[in-house]
Amino acid sequence: MFAGGDLVVSKVDTRLVQGRSAAGGWSQQRFARRRAHQADAVVAAAADTAARVLLPHAGELTALFTGGDRGMVDDVLADQRLRTLAALRREPALEVGEPTKQVLLATPAQFRAVRVHVVDPRQGST
Repeated sequence: MFAGGDLVVSKVDTRLVQGRSAAGGWSQQRFARRRAHQADAVVAAAADTAARVLLPHAGELTALFTGGDRGMVDDVLADQRLRTLAALRREPALEVGEPTKQVLLATPAQFRAVRVHVVDPRQGST
């Protein structure tokens, strides 16, 4: 959570979700099931963390900017506990790398940026 450009509350973490396997047949299905279970565990853990870290401050938040895997973020915000946070979600999604504190500290430049579209009246809009 940021107040202006200052980091107030944070939690960064990583978890393994196994990549695809070149094995075929039963092995491929077994690995696909393992990946699905790992992804479900990541979503549940992220929702728990968001509830623990952000919900106590929900009344102070004016916007929620997300980044990373869009599908996973959607799954996390689908958690019923996070309804108030999901309603604050704003676009665009942030471009983030590995979930480290250093990366987190660099995000205000993205979510505080202002997009400006200049139209030359002599050329019309494009």
